[in-house]
Amino acid sequence: MAMIALKVDVDTLRGTREGVPKLIALLRARDARATFLFSLGPDHTGWALRRVFRPGFLQKVSRTSVVSHYGLRTLMYGVLLPGPDIGLRAADAMRAARDAGHECGIHTWDHVYWQDHVRTRDAAWTRAQMRRAWQRFEAVFGTPPSTHGAAGWQMNAEAFRQLDDWGLRYASDGRGAEPYVPLLDGTPCRHVQLPTTLPTLDELIGADGIDENNVHEALLSRTEDGRDHVFTLHAELEGGKLAPVFERLLQGWRRQGHRLAPLAALYEQLDRTRLPHLPLAWGTVPGRSGELIVQR
Repeated sequence: MAMIALKVDVDTLRGTREGVPKLIALLRARDARATFLFSLGPDHTGWALRRVFRPGFLQKVSRTSVVSHYGLRTLMYGVLLPGPDIGLRAADAMRAARDAGHECGIHTWDHVYWQDHVRTRDAAWTRAQMRRAWQRFEAVFGTPPSTHGAAGWQMNAEAFRQLDDWGLRYASDGRGAEPYVPLLDGTPCRHVQLPTTLPTLDELIGADGIDENNVHEALLSRTEDGRDHVFTLHAELEGGKLAPVFERLLQGWRRQGHRLAPLAALYEQLDRTRLPHLPLAWGTVPGRSGELIVQR
């Protein structure tokens, strides 16, 4: 049975408080399990407005109703309103995902700060950000995380080294076609990368005649191949206005015979000796602005 590994990126306070409970209910109804990756520090979503001059950013914003998905208040965090501490204010919602049987891991400490800066920052900055996220995760859950999924699919070499030093067996930090072992300066990492293999809803909606009514069909057509896939969803989208779309996807994947499971289940069935070893690479993805970690 082919698998759809469900990876939930939780970026904001609103997504944690409102989107996570809704997704837990949707997943329970379909007897599905997922990996929830949490932003654990301050919500500075408003800082993302600085990306206005990045190629493709305005086009993406015009295709997806950012205000309706994230809310005006969230878009003011870090600009006109102080950024609330997500891990302090929404810990109960995070633990609810664990208590419902889902895998929980680290997304980031400060989502926008990491996404916009990690590519060019040094080892000390990188490890400091990741250490804060690790410490907060342990404070919230009482145990270390099992996995990591980078904010905005943004990493640097030192971040991959930190994953190894933490002893993580697998993570999902980039985009690609199949699991692989990252190479840093010719040396293989000790963990496996499980890249996101499918486009996200916000990358598809508004392009090529795709809208909220038929985007599930576009995705389901890509999962008829009988292969395992990793699908990234967002608590702010699929746990909000796009919840009906996600429900149709879950129904469609069940009809296709897919197992709906967390990243851990995908990792456990791998034969690591057969995985390719690939160097750190950057590239673009249709429907998303800027460069991301990609599999070459």
